[in-house]
Amino acid sequence: MDLREGAPYAPRRLRFAEGDLVAVSGLPGSGKSTLLARLAAARTIDSQDTRERWATRLPALPYALYRPLVRLDHYRVLLRAALTTRESLLVHDCGTLPFVRALLALAARRRGTRFHLLFLDVSPPLARAGQRARGREVSRYAFARHRRAAGRLRARAARGLLPRGCARLVLLDRQAAAELAALDFVPPARPRATPHTTKGPALPTPRGAADG
Repeated sequence: MDLREGAPYAPRRLRFAEGDLVAVSGLPGSGKSTLLARLAAARTIDSQDTRERWATRLPALPYALYRPLVRLDHYRVLLRAALTTRESLLVHDCGTLPFVRALLALAARRRGTRFHLLFLDVSPPLARAGQRARGREVSRYAFARHRRAAGRLRARAARGLLPRGCARLVLLDRQAAAELAALDFVPPARPRATPHTTKGPALPTPRGAADG
């Protein structure tokens, strides 16, 4: 589903089934955390929250020294929630590690639900501006990795190819993300009850009647 500029129809609400897993991906500074915070309609797992928890424990240390521990802790929380609960989840996806999306798709399949991906397609200059606005810029090397990963995902989406196990990929630009009003997780519709009829005794078939 492409909701970027020029899309003929851009819904203001996106609906998912209760228990589905939804990852939000895009370049650093594209607005993933902002979108999650604004529209959170389910439990949200954001790597930035994990980073802030560690920063309060280790305020004197530079982030680069304990970054690997933050990532491990984030993936621990994410996989525990995905594999051991039935909660609907909104997940911050950095985009450079496809195996994370593969694990989310596997977890959704084990739950009997589905995995979806929202991709914020923002230009590198806009993403860099978003990083400066939040006061946290990634290195040139890291940003180049993110750009390559985002480019591959965008190119595959343009050909109609979804990541393995992904039920729906939604492409959003800044405007479409800003106009999005809600992410809804709705219970599955109950099957309609069929009226109960009491069968009477079978009537005898007249002699000579043809079958059919």
